[in-house]
Amino acid sequence: MSDRMTGMSFDQLMNWVTEELENHGTLFGLHRAYKAPEEALTIFGRDLETPIGPAAGPNSQLAQNIAASYYAGSRFFELKTVQIMDGDELAACVNKPCIKADDEAYNCEWSTELYVPQAQDEYIKAWFLLSFMAKEYGLGSMDGFQFNISVGYDLEGIKSEKVNTFIESMKNAADTETFKVCKKYLLDHVSEFKHVTAEDIEAIRPDICNSVTLSTLHGCPPQEIERIATYLLTEKKLNTFIKCNPTLLGYEFARETLDKMGYDYIAFGRFHFEDDLQYVDAVPMLQRLIKLSGEMGLEFGVKITNTFPVDVKAGELPSEEMYMSGKSLYPLSISLAAKLSREFDGKLRISYSGGADAFNIDRIVGCGIWPVTVATTILKPGGYQRMSQIADELMECGSERFSGVNVAALAAIDDGVEAKAMYKKPVKPLPERHVDKKLPLFDCFNRAVTAARSSRIFRLTYRLWLTAMRRKHSRSS
Repeated sequence: MSDRMTGMSFDQLMNWVTEELENHGTLFGLHRAYKAPEEALTIFGRDLETPIGPAAGPNSQLAQNIAASYYAGSRFFELKTVQIMDGDELAACVNKPCIKADDEAYNCEWSTELYVPQAQDEYIKAWFLLSFMAKEYGLGSMDGFQFNISVGYDLEGIKSEKVNTFIESMKNAADTETFKVCKKYLLDHVSEFKHVTAEDIEAIRPDICNSVTLSTLHGCPPQEIERIATYLLTEKKLNTFIKCNPTLLGYEFARETLDKMGYDYIAFGRFHFEDDLQYVDAVPMLQRLIKLSGEMGLEFGVKITNTFPVDVKAGELPSEEMYMSGKSLYPLSISLAAKLSREFDGKLRISYSGGADAFNIDRIVGCGIWPVTVATTILKPGGYQRMSQIADELMECGSERFSGVNVAALAAIDDGVEAKAMYKKPVKPLPERHVDKKLPLFDCFNRAVTAARSSRIFRLTYRLWLTAMRRKHSRSS
């Protein structure tokens, strides 16, 4: 298996989707489709059938990943981050394997390892694919989902021709070759579809994204963060989220919290807590950006949280430092959300990520915190199908417009998080789920052959035994 992700052409994707669903009733191996309710939330002036989806990462990099996630219930897609460094240059900087998700999760990956134009193509293909699937298979409205681009990591890189072209193309893809190819394919094959019409295809909007999440490297100065956010709001006219790091909580708080919950073995020093954006600088910066976004008629908020850097101590990954996520990040993310909500009296919009799953999604969204993106939970067994369970849990949350974060309700979640057994590290280590040998390339095939051979041997043995018993009976008679 290659460590490189390779995209497929739009016609290949369409053939795969239509043939697998027709012949097997599954999509990329997923057995259960999520059909969205008629009522939808609204964000950035557009409908959103469910406020959940994959976080920027391996689950939102290729068109087929995005399609699988949509089929299972996702409707908000934080696309994998693009930056000026891409392709082979970036791949050479990322040691593999770069993800480990046994219990809590760790990674040492960065932004997309595709070239930026390739990433753009993947997202446009996914846009058409989801629009088709929504109508053809009755999964929801063709306008019921949203893409959210993620860019980083400095203003100079974001202003580069490569990244700027990407941003403008995602704002309006009508003139891109990929948009034209996808549209033509659907129109040329419209007679084969049961529900999608030519009018539906013509109505697929070219303005794929009107929002962005800003990803910044650890140590990025507050002035640079504000300059980038100001640029995205004023020059690009994009609704903007800024990723915030758990380091805003301070070293002592983070260390004490993780120790209490059984994660005392997770090693990290004070460096990032002192080098990253400080809380005293973050608050006035966010206040200025809230004011600016209001003047621009756009929405602004924070993304909680970005990754939490920790030291590699037990050879978890081939790196000196890695980024922690999953259930161990949840108490820090919720605490930061609660702290900022109190600071801004619930008026600061929060896009959430950090240990969200089917067991807490209803409480998070119920506080007015959404959209919510996930990564670790869909890296576990079940994969994208877990999104169906998460989407089901949201049915009771309703479709009210965002009117602010419920500070008291969020504080209640934060106060009780340390008592929740599901977030603590088990005293008894979890059983090892990996085999202690390398699996040969055709291991699954060999197992099937062995099983079939065993079945034949059993049948033959049974026939020989039966023949011998008949002969014995005949002699005795």
